Amino acid sequence: MEHPILKSHKLFSNLYDRITLYDKQKNYYQLSLPSSSHAYGIGLIAVIIGAAVGVSYYQLYFVPELNAKPIIPEKVLHPGETTTITIVPGAENKDQEQNFVPKKLDIQLGINNLVIWKNTGDIGHTVTLDTDVTFVDKYSGKFGSPGIIKPGETYQFLFTQEATVKYHCDPHPWMQATVNIVHGATTS
Repeated sequence: MEHPILKSHKLFSNLYDRITLYDKQKNYYQLSLPSSSHAYGIGLIAVIIGAAVGVSYYQLYFVPELNAKPIIPEKVLHPGETTTITIVPGAENKDQEQNFVPKKLDIQLGINNLVIWKNTGDIGHTVTLDTDVTFVDKYSGKFGSPGIIKPGETYQFLFTQEATVKYHCDPHPWMQATVNIVHGATTS
């Protein structure tokens, strides 16, 4: 059933093509929904932009803050003194009691918490965390020399938190020592 007004008027001629008959008996007309790829394209662009903003936020703000080092007092980062532990000549000998000197050491945060191991012996040694100890400094990271400390060389570590650290020499496991890090008077 054609509608004469819709068919004759120019404004409605294009619209008339989009009209569909819903029920012939009731003479009821309904506009069909136009399908346009533009709406889907705009929606897709909005999703892509939203994803890009989310990924950018994650990479530029969230991850760096998550991986950022903690705020440590300046006194702890630059203590007034350093502590030296000497690896003495002949330390590789099982019968020699003195190998890491001193074997047990108490250090205070903000006073002498920068510890230097100096190898004065004739062969290489390591400073390795004991397997039963789990210690990772929140600022300095994993404890332990990155490899062999050759004769005349040093290894240093900045302790920034309280802990008891037991360590040994990997090639010579009988060489054992302990560093006890306590809260210093100047860190409050």
